[in-house]
Amino acid sequence: MRPEQQGVEVAVLVSVGRHPITGRARRADQDARGLELALGLERQLPGSRVSLLHAGPRGEESEAALRGYLGMGLESLTLLEQAEGSDAIPALAEHLAAAPPQLVITGARAERGEGSGLLPYALAERLGWPLVNGLAAVEKVENGVATLLQALPRGQRRRLKVRLPAIVSVDAAAPVARQSAFGPARRAELEATSVPAEPDRELAEWRLAPARKRPKRLKIVKAASARDRFKAAAAKAEGGSGQVLEGVSAEQGAEAILKLLNEEGVLR
Repeated sequence: MRPEQQGVEVAVLVSVGRHPITGRARRADQDARGLELALGLERQLPGSRVSLLHAGPRGEESEAALRGYLGMGLESLTLLEQAEGSDAIPALAEHLAAAPPQLVITGARAERGEGSGLLPYALAERLGWPLVNGLAAVEKVENGVATLLQALPRGQRRRLKVRLPAIVSVDAAAPVARQSAFGPARRAELEATSVPAEPDRELAEWRLAPARKRPKRLKIVKAASARDRFKAAAAKAEGGSGQVLEGVSAEQGAEAILKLLNEEGVLR
């Protein structure tokens, strides 16, 4: 007799995104893909329930962005209200530990702030839950074990089994999010709860600036004929200044990396 698939409690962590052209607040693309995957799981496994969770300050701009998720078909969103510059991980961990869902879905990287992609890892470490990144699909859930499809480079896929509760992160391999409906988004509720805020001291020491595209180095082609110039342009670049470090200490490796970053102008 085959075991029956079970419905699951799914919490989707969402953030306020940033439009790459205008810079305006919007729903984050990866978080919206995570919600789309959760809604598909709700149809696939009867009895499943999906909830939305966000930690951060409440403002007119951020509220409009968060309602973009609600317009995908949900009736409410839980907002853990914090001051600007607070660390979201302690508040999220405390909320999830108080009423743990079976599956937590989050985007791989935020579009604002640090954008380091470390939140799923820090949250999994704090809760002691397993973490799977690059989720493409949830195939089934049986007896507290989820069978997941993980996206790998070059379009490959890997099937994994993980014991619930677990945290999974999604990226561009997850299904594209549906459009957000304006009417349902405005009618849905934002259930705000004030939580103790821990200042993010490390972020406070950073200096944030808009990212700029760095110019690419072009090699100078010295050739007499058009054929030679074409061959030089089509040839693969050869790494002449590379260095392979073997059998060195951690300090020596760190010094070599730091030297390279300074030479390339990454560190200023």
